[in-house]
Amino acid sequence: MQASSDRPGTRASLVIESSLVEGLPAEGALLLRMTGSLDARGAQAWSAELRGHLEHADRAGLRPVLDMAHVQLGGAVVLRALSETTRTRAGRPDLIIVRARPGVREAVHLARLDGVRLYATLEEAVRELARGAARVEELPAWRSQIADPLRPSYEDLHKEVRALRARVRTAPVIGMAQGTLMARYGLPEPGSAFRVLRDASQRFNVPLRVLVSAVVVARPPDGPVWFPGRRPLPVPQLRVLGRPGRDPRYRRRMVDAVLHEALAIGRAPAGHVQFVDAAANALVLEAHHGCPEPVLDHLVRDRDQAAPDTLARVRGHRTSVPDVAADALLSEECRRVLLTAGMRAVHSVPVLSSAGSCTGVLTLHWTEAGHRPSAAQTAALEVLAEDTAAWLRWYHRSVLLDALEHLHGELTRPARAERP
Repeated sequence: MQASSDRPGTRASLVIESSLVEGLPAEGALLLRMTGSLDARGAQAWSAELRGHLEHADRAGLRPVLDMAHVQLGGAVVLRALSETTRTRAGRPDLIIVRARPGVREAVHLARLDGVRLYATLEEAVRELARGAARVEELPAWRSQIADPLRPSYEDLHKEVRALRARVRTAPVIGMAQGTLMARYGLPEPGSAFRVLRDASQRFNVPLRVLVSAVVVARPPDGPVWFPGRRPLPVPQLRVLGRPGRDPRYRRRMVDAVLHEALAIGRAPAGHVQFVDAAANALVLEAHHGCPEPVLDHLVRDRDQAAPDTLARVRGHRTSVPDVAADALLSEECRRVLLTAGMRAVHSVPVLSSAGSCTGVLTLHWTEAGHRPSAAQTAALEVLAEDTAAWLRWYHRSVLLDALEHLHGELTRPARAERP
């Protein structure tokens, strides 16, 4: 835990303490608890202090959560300070504020600041961050909306249902991973296995569902080292994804970057990214933008063999549907969902490994029938898919194997083995 001390020149005393929120999967939250009071003259110093904590959260790939339950300050003061702070955070995860006093809450709510979300309690914010595998954070380039738990919308309810469906699909793989660890290392009960998995997930910033899938499909260790002789791999040269400020170790940011680049190349109003879960042998929704609720529900609920993304995966090459209403390749259910959502043209590009197997699919949607990507756009999307495959290969063989190696080391170290 880190605490900030009073700064000279501020008449009021304000302390910000930071700590990781327990019980969250990777890409979780850094809790910033504020206590004290603040006047208008201290707002600038407070903004600078807060920015330091937010930069720390960004570097660690964590979502900042600001607990303002014990702060005495006026709505106008905090509004100015938050406005200045969030203005410098364009392209970063939203700042979540919990337990704010009525004056502060009302001021922030009415101002509708970009990059700020309000929640009544910490528990509600934690639930929002840990909703499940299909949960996708807002992408940096688009305007975020304030989530008000006291006024739930139909969109919030749709998201909750979608997250529950994703959990239903993920739970069996988690159970398989727990059983594998219990049998392999003699753990007494599933809770012990889950805690070890969760700790490795948080330590290496690997989503829990990705880690448990790797535990299930990886060859069993045969000795004190799980992957003997493994050497660090250099980060691949990425032609599209390799922009300054993108750290390939942070999976969420790279997935968001893949979606951003695809939307920009295709000039598409909507799209989504899916990766293959090796344990479930299924495409999993990783990120999306602009997709209406019926499309997202269909992606999470069904494994439609005659959908563009599935066809691209099975065939191993791009699938273009310029007219959803007339294309004979699509199933009637897929056609109905797309047309109901106003999507008239679709283009899916598979992400292929060096061995030719599909590891993911990039899909773009347009609202005009007859739309086809140009030759230049098609070529650029293929390059983006190649970049995505190269990054995924590096991530799996570097960050993910590091997490597995750590997990194996923790479960085989003498101190643990000697416990009754």
